[in-house]
Amino acid sequence: MRCPYCRHADSRVVDSREADDGQLIRRRRACPECGKRFTTVEEPVLAVVKRSGVTEPFSRTKIMGGVRKACQGRPVDDDAIALLAQRVEETVRAKGAAELPSHDVGLAILGPLRELDEVAYLRFASVYRSFESLDDFEREIDALRAAAVARSRPAVDGVGAVQPVGEPAS
Repeated sequence: MRCPYCRHADSRVVDSREADDGQLIRRRRACPECGKRFTTVEEPVLAVVKRSGVTEPFSRTKIMGGVRKACQGRPVDDDAIALLAQRVEETVRAKGAAELPSHDVGLAILGPLRELDEVAYLRFASVYRSFESLDDFEREIDALRAAAVARSRPAVDGVGAVQPVGEPAS
């Protein structure tokens, strides 16, 4: 590692520590030429393989840009978009692969975006899944409605009878 102070071509590692739950390695280094110390941070490179076969580094900024376009005009703030991008990065890094197809990145975006804003989810899904007709939209809207109904169903008691929400069992 080149010294940032005197540009000497070599340095000595004095200490190494993991950071961010093992996602980063911080190394404290010393230059044998000028004696100054500096810190380096190592992070594994995650590459995305696009449909064309071109490989590029994973970019959280690029995720945020695509999600921001889908959320345009929606009541979604930049902090929520940044958190979504962080979740997506954590999901794809957890797969443990050095390279992953762009399709997998898109799948990792769909789930959190669906939770964040259903309209933005539909916009993103329509481009990502290449919707070609109204039927494609209708199928996706029906799936969203079915999921909403499933979430709003009242809880079932131990006997098997459905208890209305807010009413005690008799």
